[in-house]
Amino acid sequence: MKDFAISEDPAVQRQLDRLGALSLPQGRIGLDVIHALLEQLGNPEKRLPPVFHVAGTNGKGSTCAFVRAMLEAEGLRVHVATKPHLVRYNERIRVAGKLISDAMLAGLLEEVLDTAEGLSPSFFEVTTAATFLAFAREPADACVIEVGLGGRFDATNVMERPAACGIASLGIDHDQFLLNEDPDAPSPTENPMVRIAFEKSGIARPGSPMVTQGYSPDVEAEVERRAGLAGAPLHVRGHDWWAEAGTDAIAYRDKHGRLDLPLPTMPGAHQADNAALAVAMLRHQDTVQVSAASMAKGIRSANWPARLQKLGDGPLTELQPQRTFLLDGGHNPDAAQALVRYLEAKAEGPVDAVIGMMAAKDARRFLAIIAPQLASVTAVPIPGNDCVALEALAELAREAGVEKVSTAPDVPTAAKALDGNGTLLICGSLYLAGKVLSLNRECPD
Repeated sequence: MKDFAISEDPAVQRQLDRLGALSLPQGRIGLDVIHALLEQLGNPEKRLPPVFHVAGTNGKGSTCAFVRAMLEAEGLRVHVATKPHLVRYNERIRVAGKLISDAMLAGLLEEVLDTAEGLSPSFFEVTTAATFLAFAREPADACVIEVGLGGRFDATNVMERPAACGIASLGIDHDQFLLNEDPDAPSPTENPMVRIAFEKSGIARPGSPMVTQGYSPDVEAEVERRAGLAGAPLHVRGHDWWAEAGTDAIAYRDKHGRLDLPLPTMPGAHQADNAALAVAMLRHQDTVQVSAASMAKGIRSANWPARLQKLGDGPLTELQPQRTFLLDGGHNPDAAQALVRYLEAKAEGPVDAVIGMMAAKDARRFLAIIAPQLASVTAVPIPGNDCVALEALAELAREAGVEKVSTAPDVPTAAKALDGNGTLLICGSLYLAGKVLSLNRECPD
């Protein structure tokens, strides 16, 4: 996927071209390269402000957004590392509250890429090293760092003692990486969810509290086992903290007491769970102090683009001004279930979907879940990416029971053809979501 390597700044573009020439670490797993690279850079990961490290299958990005908003509501300067970016690579690195500048980004990437010669690092390892350099050099009160893939072997998993680690909801995704055979890991064929738990809980660190959502007994047992081996104090929802979302508030409690928290303004009932996890992470650590008032303010102010996002006025939405445009980057079965719950409760009129999905994703299951909510499906490509072929995606929609199915060469063409009222849903991929935000001139800031 080379289409990320686009910048209006020539200095950044030169480094993105170099970065784009790197590949996934085919057949290579482990943290040896990122450790070697960071050592040559002076080990910036050891000079970070207090870190909140978040893993999970779904909800980890939103949880990071809530933690960031709560910390900033307390008046703190916060570094944030998330992925993937939607429109600009700069979105991956937020320095003291602002997206990294082009000048800083160009310099950091050049420094890391020059240092990495001979190590054959991956795109993700270079990105992580550049992020840690930025965070070590610029003053801040805290860092919020999202795991990219899995946890055990993710390039971010090199910190010795985060202030807190969090694990959001778990599900099956990236199975070609996380469910491969490994003699050191539980068998993926016996219980794939236990294997997912093994990978995600690999971020556990000695002395760092690990705070998680509640899971099935077998999954919780694996998380508890991994936390115990690492020496990480474990705090599990339903055992050590509790949260219940009502019609107008979240009732939260733990050993420190009770809180009545507001519901998030971010759409989707599942966001209350992500907000509660963020609160639990902050309340089960004592490195950074955050008041209950700041937690409540952060829940109300947090924002995370391309997650059930209603698009504003722009070149794309003006093609069908009478419609509500809803954008969601969810791409796995659990994300599809969250999307269904939202559409059942909040959809405005009939829902026509424009869908593009990456070839590595389970498009069949995704479509089977959301199909009952859809009046039509238009399959579109994701430019610059290895995506499901249009006719194949259209056929999967028909198999799922969607009666009106078509294809289009791009999202604007699909939108123009969908006359009528109601909701126009664009979904299936964060990469597609980034294209849509760019088309509608709604770049994340």
